[in-house]
Amino acid sequence: MAELHDLTALEQGALVLRGETSPLELAEHYLDRVERLDDVGAFVHHTAEQARERAAALGDVPPDGAGPLWGLPTAVKDLNLTAGVRTAFGSAAYDDFVPEVSDGVVLAMEAAGLVSLGKTATPEFGSPCYTEPEGHPPAVTPWDRTRMAGGSSGGAAAAVAAGLVPLAQGSDGGGSIRIPASCCGLVGLKPSRGRISGFPMYGDPIGLATAGPIARTVRDAAALLDVLAGPRTGDPSWAPEPDGTFLDACDRDPGRLRIARFAQPVIADTPVDVECLTAWDDASRLLEGLGHEVVDVPVPMSREAVPVFHTCWAVLTAMSTAPAGREHLLRPLTRWLSERGRAVSGPELGLAIGAMRRHAAEAVRALAAYDAVLTPTLAAPPLPVGALRDDADPAADFEAQKRFTPWTSAWNVTGMPAISLPLHWTPDGLPVGVMLAGRPADEAALLALAAQVEQAAPWHDRRPPGW
Repeated sequence: MAELHDLTALEQGALVLRGETSPLELAEHYLDRVERLDDVGAFVHHTAEQARERAAALGDVPPDGAGPLWGLPTAVKDLNLTAGVRTAFGSAAYDDFVPEVSDGVVLAMEAAGLVSLGKTATPEFGSPCYTEPEGHPPAVTPWDRTRMAGGSSGGAAAAVAAGLVPLAQGSDGGGSIRIPASCCGLVGLKPSRGRISGFPMYGDPIGLATAGPIARTVRDAAALLDVLAGPRTGDPSWAPEPDGTFLDACDRDPGRLRIARFAQPVIADTPVDVECLTAWDDASRLLEGLGHEVVDVPVPMSREAVPVFHTCWAVLTAMSTAPAGREHLLRPLTRWLSERGRAVSGPELGLAIGAMRRHAAEAVRALAAYDAVLTPTLAAPPLPVGALRDDADPAADFEAQKRFTPWTSAWNVTGMPAISLPLHWTPDGLPVGVMLAGRPADEAALLALAAQVEQAAPWHDRRPPGW
């Protein structure tokens, strides 16, 4: 007989809605697993008592209109403001910081009846694509605990992949949802720009970053996107409202689509592991077998966009300042990027943002004839812990990250939705994701396609060691 954690998030939610389990029973089940099985560096702060109190307060009878995830356990990335809960932003400089307010992502999950079990690991300020926070174990993939979970949502992905929560939110400014999804054998969706509110901080004026779901199935990810999506009063801009729910979109026939594909790296000259190319080729054949037209295209974004992205990324890092007197606690990579960001003048930043938007428009125009775009997610399977980090040479660290993730940031620049799907495993059992990007603001069509792919090549029953 299947245990609760063997079920999809939506299956667990259906049990709650039918009264066959309760939010408190689910919370206790997963809190026990966290206590016994978190050898993957998933959590940096536990909120067990708050979780029990909240689950008990939800009661056993869902209210009228309760959504499909009501009463389910989840977790909050350590970058997200959470009232009354220590939020360190992955930094030793903030190890005693307790916010007085929660951000829009946390408020949305609470309003949907989700129960957080704690804060998931992230690297300092969410910048690196590996998750090795100061003072905590590295986040690792449960498929091989000597290898990285990716970043910056590495703790969230490790928690979901190890069955410590049924699903979780992450955030993605250059691949930080899709990278750990690939490393951990999960579905990771970066939504369109403006789909999810940045309330109340609106900390990314450039428009690269967004929150999004990490889950074991496409439908679970779509259900969490329904929870997170939507504007709040005061948002500077927002994506158009979808026609129906994102979960309903998973049941639609996507029709026969034209899908562009390329595997040439976008932001770095780097070899691509044969397993990543195999995953991409196999996905191409799968899509063709489903009736879609798959077309080879050149890289749609000029390499001239790379230094523009560097400028914007450095400025965003510089905006994440340490409290006065605690600057020495920042990591070498953060200090190096911040110094570069502070050297950028206001007019230079304005010009960089304008140039980035022109590069984005160029790419969107180049892909306008296609319904989706297929690339590998990463240039290699999950790497050993520490393989990218280089405190002695932050510039080398940054370049190594680019070589590992040469496609993901392109869709942050364009603002298009993009999803990593766990379609391939190496002969020694490591997960390898493939990435599909969709038309701007059309997550519904992308999810319909992703759900069709999952139905044709399901992965939910794959279990990592220690499950």
